[in-house]
Amino acid sequence: MTDTLFSKIIRREIPATIVYEDEDILGFKDIAPQAPVHVLFIPKHAPIPTLDDATAEQAPLLGRLLLAAAEYARREGLAQDGYRVVMNCREHAGQTVFHLHLHLLAGAPLGHFGTP
Repeated sequence: MTDTLFSKIIRREIPATIVYEDEDILGFKDIAPQAPVHVLFIPKHAPIPTLDDATAEQAPLLGRLLLAAAEYARREGLAQDGYRVVMNCREHAGQTVFHLHLHLLAGAPLGHFGTP
């Protein structure tokens, strides 16, 4: 995997507002939020460019990403009203940083999504 913006955030070479961290996962606020709450969750050690590149052996890590987002949502009081978790895969889906990540969106009614 090439060195990405997210790799630099993991190494603390560029600043980010970190809101979640454990041994394997980092969560930080998106710098261009698409909802009142927009947090990105990324694996800290696994070099996975896209979801399509993930392997069966990495399934536990993918599950931990989802559980980290859910834990954050509960901790921040977002779970009661609801939240959305999105993972884009490649350019046509909107992926701009090729370091696997998921978006947690919350804080307002989000409505439907899809092709405009």
